Amino acid sequence: MSHKTPANPLPSCFNPAVIEAGCDEAGRGCLAGPVYAAAVILPPAFSHPWLNDSKQVSEKRRETLRVIIENEALAWAVGVVDNEEIDRINILRASILAMHRALDGLRLRPEAIIVDGNRFSDYGRIPWTTFVKGDGRFANIAAASILAKTHRDEHMRHLAARHPGYGWEINKGYPTKAHREAIATLGPTPSHRKSFRLLDNQPSLF
Repeated sequence: MSHKTPANPLPSCFNPAVIEAGCDEAGRGCLAGPVYAAAVILPPAFSHPWLNDSKQVSEKRRETLRVIIENEALAWAVGVVDNEEIDRINILRASILAMHRALDGLRLRPEAIIVDGNRFSDYGRIPWTTFVKGDGRFANIAAASILAKTHRDEHMRHLAARHPGYGWEINKGYPTKAHREAIATLGPTPSHRKSFRLLDNQPSLF
């Protein structure tokens, strides 16, 4: 994968006239582990040339940006929904719930919310707007994507030590060929999402 730096630094938010939180999730397409989300409120003048959609940023730069964001954000928080809850309520609802949990954790209450993608649900009475590819358009969503990704990757490295053989320290639970081969050989773990199709030729276990 090539890693891209935006031609110009992203604007810190969509509406600088209000206290605005950007939200994004990580791990939605994985076969194992939780889905993570983050909510970030940045200072109005915040800018960093590396900040972009986390998928467009190298792992080393993501980890550097995590420290910068956590130190310089006006507020940030991470929300988690584990694999068992994903199986109960489905991954779309789980992703939105993780974002709501991240918003719950903010020490500063936002006056508006912007979200990467095209699906969200009401969070109290706070107005919200979705933006397709918003993590490449606004720094607060990009920052949320960085925090969600780096916090989830850290968790998956811990899970990899608990469940060796699946390569989670590398694939982070995504459906790579090696991951599916490990499931076929070793079977699913308690951290796998049983409602997902774990093997190409097999329906979900639910």
